[in-house]
Amino acid sequence: MATRKQYPLRVDPEVWESIERWAEDDMRSANAQVEWILRDALRRAGRLNEKRGNADGQEGHAGCGGSPRG
Repeated sequence: MATRKQYPLRVDPEVWESIERWAEDDMRSANAQVEWILRDALRRAGRLNEKRGNADGQEGHAGCGGSPRG
């Protein structure tokens, strides 16, 4: 398994609650949801090395390019 960088992150409580709800909807942990959000933003901005994929070796979320809601 790839080593992960640990980073303390201060987040507004309202933002964190929204992330937790979104994570629950997508059946992920809040930490995995934050990583997914960051990867998606980096990919859209053209700043992510696409060859690597995500940490578990898959290219995206369960058969689609984003959130299952849309």
